[in-house]
Amino acid sequence: MLNIEQKYKDQAIALWPELDWIKDAKLKEATMLTWALALQKSVLGPEDLNTIPFTLLCGPDFKVTFMCHKRAVVHVAKDCGDQMNKFFKTDLPVNMDVLIAGAILADVGKLLEYELKDGKSVQGNYGKYLRHPFSGVSLAEMCGVSAEVCHIIATHAGEGNMVKRTTEAYVVHHADFMTFEPFRERLKI
Repeated sequence: MLNIEQKYKDQAIALWPELDWIKDAKLKEATMLTWALALQKSVLGPEDLNTIPFTLLCGPDFKVTFMCHKRAVVHVAKDCGDQMNKFFKTDLPVNMDVLIAGAILADVGKLLEYELKDGKSVQGNYGKYLRHPFSGVSLAEMCGVSAEVCHIIATHAGEGNMVKRTTEAYVVHHADFMTFEPFRERLKI
């Protein structure tokens, strides 16, 4: 049994009002616990996540925060899933609970990958060896997150190009990249 302090659970709930979109109570709890565990293990707190840039590739003047990007990904993924269910119905159904949990958890491993140095987020020693898709799956499995959601965490980034993605994993992957690639192009990062 994991020993996660209540303050980290409260922080996870405050960071993620979108948890309420998950109807399956067990999945909602496991998703929240994964974020709480990550917060407990991380040097980053909620205030850091609301101020640090969402990518380490940008310069010091970049204003889009980690949480702004993460929440945008969740909203874009949810909107996409809703429209797919509306138009494709049973031909290509999207499990919205799995989709939303996967989108919320996709970058949870970054809390272990990043460190703060002189008030700036940098890749830490842990992050040099394990990218966030791997550490994110590890955290999620410790909290009882299902394999279908862990699949989304594992495949949302470039590592997922080597395996067959589920529909939900495709949606999260594209939501993540469509809210990142335009910045990369504009900033030449």
